[in-house]
Amino acid sequence: MIRYLYADQLNQHADLRASMHRDRAAQFRDRLKWDVTVDDSGWERDEYDDLNPLYVIWEQAPGVHGGSMRFLPMSGRTMVNDHFADLMTGPITSPLIWECTRFCMAPNAGPRVAGLLMLAGGELMRAFSLTHLLGVFDARMIRIYNAVGAAPEVLGTSGTGRDAISVGLWPYRPDDRLRVLRRAGVSSEVSEAWFARSFGQSIAAAATEIAA
Repeated sequence: MIRYLYADQLNQHADLRASMHRDRAAQFRDRLKWDVTVDDSGWERDEYDDLNPLYVIWEQAPGVHGGSMRFLPMSGRTMVNDHFADLMTGPITSPLIWECTRFCMAPNAGPRVAGLLMLAGGELMRAFSLTHLLGVFDARMIRIYNAVGAAPEVLGTSGTGRDAISVGLWPYRPDDRLRVLRRAGVSSEVSEAWFARSFGQSIAAAATEIAA
């Protein structure tokens, strides 16, 4: 199932937290050869994990990470503004745009997991009345986004070929949600139940609360 957990809640799920950070090390350091920090426990973490971000996690079995993303509002400190503003026209600061980083899939994750994560990102947009998500991604992710049916608007790119790094925007489009639901292989009711389980209220109730 999909879990939505802030960093201070993730501390209550020790196995899930550990497997997520180890899978991040396996993906970003070992497979992609990024210059990231991995501690003595084999965890990949950075300074943005200390800002109490919201994590979307596919839990493929109790306490086992299958895939995840990390979200921070663009009204505060973000990786994109701190390190990739040169790929845009300048820093973006808006409470209606959230940064999405550390898109990670476990080594044994199937193709469905990407769709599940993108679906959850869209549910956050619905619930918190966001206009866009913004993310940094490498060249391999373009194929994944296209396959899921949720391709971003690319704002800027550095590098070429497999080494290219881009910044992109995802607007909220209801038609995208229908495509991603089909790709993820879950019903709208199940997706909304996962959200309600984490936040204690429905997506509609959360959106109404934000609008009030």
